Amino acid sequence: MEELKTSDFYYELPPELIAQDPLEDRSSSRLMVLDKETGEVSHHVFKEIGSFLVPGDCLVLNNTKVIPARLMGVREETGGAIEVLLLKRRENDIWETLVKPGKKARPGTKLVFGDGLLHAEVLEVVEEGNRLIQFHYEGIWEEVLDRLGEMPLPPYITHKLQDKNRYQTVYARYEGSAAAPTAGLHFTQGLLKELEEKGIDIAYVTLHVGLGTFRPVKVENLQEHHMHSEYYQVTREAADKINRAKAAGHRVVCVGTTSC
Repeated sequence: MEELKTSDFYYELPPELIAQDPLEDRSSSRLMVLDKETGEVSHHVFKEIGSFLVPGDCLVLNNTKVIPARLMGVREETGGAIEVLLLKRRENDIWETLVKPGKKARPGTKLVFGDGLLHAEVLEVVEEGNRLIQFHYEGIWEEVLDRLGEMPLPPYITHKLQDKNRYQTVYARYEGSAAAPTAGLHFTQGLLKELEEKGIDIAYVTLHVGLGTFRPVKVENLQEHHMHSEYYQVTREAADKINRAKAAGHRVVCVGTTSC
């Protein structure tokens, strides 16, 4: 097998071409279409996606919901700034997290968020420098997090997000992701209804986007890159729709999930 190198995937992307703010109409984003047989490339608007699907095709969408997983706080002892990214929830309000600066978050370090609304203690350093942190609060965790947390936007987005819902798909349902399945952000409820009326079958699966989204690839040989596990769930209903489409010779198009 030919070795894949990270350098094989390098390309230049001018910063001015990276959109910093979402369009008012989600479905007005650009859509590039590649014909796999001819190699022809054409450019369209996302709302035209139905033109490239036929009745019987199955569209697989990821209904994960992003939590406001980025917490900005201070170290209780020194008042020094600390940033915590929630990655995976464990038992007893313990989370696996990514902390900046990590050197300032040794086991035993106590943290404060929101002027005391939320307290935490670093328990342990685990794989790849992640921290296990236990949180202490009064009330309901989801309400505290919604009040204090920020959406963990990709590093190339520098503008502050004004509306948290714009970093969710319109069909987001199950909380658990540290980042949005961004390929699905362009769908609207109207567009989904239009596709269903055309005879496109829509199957929903759940894949919680995790640490791998934030960890850079540091090896030249991609086969040596460690991929982190992510939680997923495929219901019987979704599996039946996917298998039915495949059995009939129709296409299965995955958006914001791993390949089908």
